[in-house]
Amino acid sequence: MKHSNNQQPRRGRGPARRVGRTLALVLPVVMVLSGTLAVTRVNWSGSPSSSMLTATDVTAAGASSKAAARAPQDILRDQLMTELQDKNPGVVLTHLQEAVNGRPSLATHCTSIARALGRAAVRIYGATRAQSYARPVCDTAFASGVMAAHS
Repeated sequence: MKHSNNQQPRRGRGPARRVGRTLALVLPVVMVLSGTLAVTRVNWSGSPSSSMLTATDVTAAGASSKAAARAPQDILRDQLMTELQDKNPGVVLTHLQEAVNGRPSLATHCTSIARALGRAAVRIYGATRAQSYARPVCDTAFASGVMAAHS
């Protein structure tokens, strides 16, 4: 059997490979930027409005009205604490979960709110009864609030 010295043409080193590499680098950047821009244009308030603020408008408006407006998580915490005076912690935890489901931006504050509710429930109901209302809202933060207040 004879081997020839003819070399096979090399594949994958032409302009198509350069275009493919460029697309592989540029396409993810374009997708991230377009996704970021899309998120800044979403009306997260839940109420239909013809005037929608962009992310830069929100920071400018927030700086000028900081004294007048309170953070949404602070408002929710105060509402739920007031509600805890009249209703059992199970109802209040349900309202916390509904608020987080309706406004996903509150999810980062859910744990601290649930812990505060747990501590307040111990003051109102006692540790044993407050613990009986614990359930997995915000990763069982209510139960850890009860335990912290009881210790």
